[in-house]
Amino acid sequence: MLTRFQQHWNEHFAGLQKPAQPFLLAMSGGADSTVLAVLLKSIGVAFNVAHVNYQLRGEESNRDEAFVSSFCSNHAIPCWIKRVDTIQYKTDTGLSTQVAARKIRYDWFDQLRKENAALAGSWVITAHHANDAIETSAMHFFRGTGLEGLKGIVAVHREKKIIRPLLPFLKEEIEAFAIGQSIAFVKDSSNDTDDYTRNYFRNQLIPSVKKVFPGVEQNLLANLTRFTEATELYKQAVIGHLKKLLHWKGKECHVPVMLWQKANPLHTITWEIISPFEFTANQIPEVIKLLTAANSSYIQSATHRIIRNRSWMIIAPLASEEAVNIVIDKPGVIHFSEGKLELSLRNKSDASLSSANSGRDAEASIELLDARAVKFPLLLRKWKTGDYFYPLGMGKKKKIAKFLMDLKLSKTEKEKIWILESENKIMVVLGKRIDHRFRCLEGTTQQLAITFTAGSNPT
Repeated sequence: MLTRFQQHWNEHFAGLQKPAQPFLLAMSGGADSTVLAVLLKSIGVAFNVAHVNYQLRGEESNRDEAFVSSFCSNHAIPCWIKRVDTIQYKTDTGLSTQVAARKIRYDWFDQLRKENAALAGSWVITAHHANDAIETSAMHFFRGTGLEGLKGIVAVHREKKIIRPLLPFLKEEIEAFAIGQSIAFVKDSSNDTDDYTRNYFRNQLIPSVKKVFPGVEQNLLANLTRFTEATELYKQAVIGHLKKLLHWKGKECHVPVMLWQKANPLHTITWEIISPFEFTANQIPEVIKLLTAANSSYIQSATHRIIRNRSWMIIAPLASEEAVNIVIDKPGVIHFSEGKLELSLRNKSDASLSSANSGRDAEASIELLDARAVKFPLLLRKWKTGDYFYPLGMGKKKKIAKFLMDLKLSKTEKEKIWILESENKIMVVLGKRIDHRFRCLEGTTQQLAITFTAGSNPT
């Protein structure tokens, strides 16, 4: 194993280390990370060790810490130890145990590299092996993922500066090497339980499949190589499609509806469009339905909305201060880049707003519309060339560009103008004029009050 490891290291990782800059090895004390430490030491790689005591297994956690500390002392390896109350961290963050531990671990690695000059820019080495990659690929397959997820764990993560030199080696081979070389290590008793998803795959699912297909691990490992190569070809094709489809406007992504509808294969291209915005694979059918939905219809993820806006699909951040197209579901307060918009329903008899359509004060513009003419959801957006409306008091339409020109607004003032529309009809040019079709009439009983306060973003 040592010879194979050295060849693998020389081919893929040796060029990553800068002179006088050690790697940072994440070491738990288990067979995988301990063998990796021995292998790195044997081929002359300079590294420090980082160990996290998550304090989740009582004395067993303290035993692991003591083992790593003793191992590093015996081998003259600089060692960093962190103790953390993971249960409290879980309570504070609401994360699962595994996700919390991962975040604690990698945040600390980043901190070490920032605070220690010798480690600045160092690569982190983890002891993930072939079985980890196989389990990850299998979990992604059953959970539902794109081709990218099926390739398992990558050997080199350049963005996060992480390398995994044990990926070609099965756990069985690693443990056999440890026993054959009399390398002591500790065992994590939680690995024998099925409390975590990965443990179920490791202890139950894959061993069961192995009874039917004895070579399942080698077969899956070979598949990972094929998936990785196929992913590269797939990416090249996807990039070509997305170049034709995606139009970025600030933090928003605009996609022509007709081109999206004609994309082939539609489901796959749809997934590649929406996945960077935290949409799930289960939402693909809903997004495809949105392509033929009514104007201002939308679907949202945890971070974004996809809005059907005439001939465009607009993918916009949920944070309204960042968005250029904002869907408004119901009356309320909306903060956006140019200020604050407040929508409220009230009876026409409300004396506080008896000034009707022209009422304004020094700080805010207040407009009253006939609530019967307004259909939610509304769309708040910047005006654009070609927009038109029917200015209050006029019986014919007028382009907003001409309307703003008549107001003698400067170029920068025009750039700050937003409009509010309902069912593809512009209701209001904010702070300037309402549309004649939405005016209050004698039969109006309920009004939609629109109060726009410029420059009133929350601090």
